[in-house]
Amino acid sequence: MSTSPSLSAGPTADAFAERMLTSALGWIDVMSAYLGDRLGWYRSLADAGPSTPDELADRTGTSPRYAREWLEQQAVSGILTLDDSGRYTLPPGPAEVLTDAASLAYLAPLSRLFAATGAQTAALLEAYRTGGGVSWEQFGPDAREAQADLNRPWFGELAGAFATVPELHAVLSRPGARIADIGMGGGWSSIELAKAHPGLRVDGFDVDEPSIALARENAEAAGVADRVEFHNADGDGLAHDGPFDAAFAFECIHDMPRPVEVLEAMRLAVRDGGPVIVMDEAVADRLVAPGDELERIMYGFSLFCCLPDGLSHQPSVGTGTVMRPGILRRYAQEAGFADLEILPIEDFSFFRFYSLTR
Repeated sequence: MSTSPSLSAGPTADAFAERMLTSALGWIDVMSAYLGDRLGWYRSLADAGPSTPDELADRTGTSPRYAREWLEQQAVSGILTLDDSGRYTLPPGPAEVLTDAASLAYLAPLSRLFAATGAQTAALLEAYRTGGGVSWEQFGPDAREAQADLNRPWFGELAGAFATVPELHAVLSRPGARIADIGMGGGWSSIELAKAHPGLRVDGFDVDEPSIALARENAEAAGVADRVEFHNADGDGLAHDGPFDAAFAFECIHDMPRPVEVLEAMRLAVRDGGPVIVMDEAVADRLVAPGDELERIMYGFSLFCCLPDGLSHQPSVGTGTVMRPGILRRYAQEAGFADLEILPIEDFSFFRFYSLTR
């Protein structure tokens, strides 16, 4: 009996067992990175240099016995190096990824995000059984701050990316221009655009009060609080605060329970001819199985964070992280836009930029 060449038998048991063991090692890397990040161990090693377990524990106010176990694990895993004197060193490469919040390679917050979702395993199981959700509020500060910190370095690149789109750069550079930043979270998108364009005023909107408080603190520290304001309001409140010269939604539309209503509010809040820009995940146009690593990690975010949060507020369309271009096009057209086009901004992390056209 022949079998169809289009059907795959899948991996053997041994091959899949090896994959699961490799994945377990990855989980250990992520969770041990969470310990090193939250306990200040990476930062201390980066600042003070080679250290013994006792020295590290003393500087960070932590347990020497736990510090020793963690240091040994990090060295065995090839993250730290160990010299003959018994001191551990954080090399420059891992130090940049784990401690340099301004680097585009900064990924320490990723461990915080997955640790926060892991802490809600019982709530996630219940949501999967009942169709309910788990909100950002339930995931807590680790998740909220991790999301802001992961995006912050890339938001610093927004002005440069938008400078390659003349009509968009012209709006942002116009003295006295005013824009709306929807779902701004920790506020870094608003802050970085304001820093890059001294004549720009930015109004950020979010529904999460702790995020708004964090954004206000960040704007004050960045010295742009006189031109950047943050509001606790959902998309429906936009029209009352406009008109704006442009509106942006950075990596948030897929989280929203009612994205069509938000997109419609953005359309109505922006003056005629003003750009409406959505930045979201650069996923494939359609589902292909098996998929690449980008698709795999986006489904991971969706399973444990974005879809549960989106379904925690009812009624909800339940988009999830993997919002393919066709899905956003449908949302945009239902919101009164004619279509969307993909802006020619490439190699911008995991993101794609859409301009919604009228």
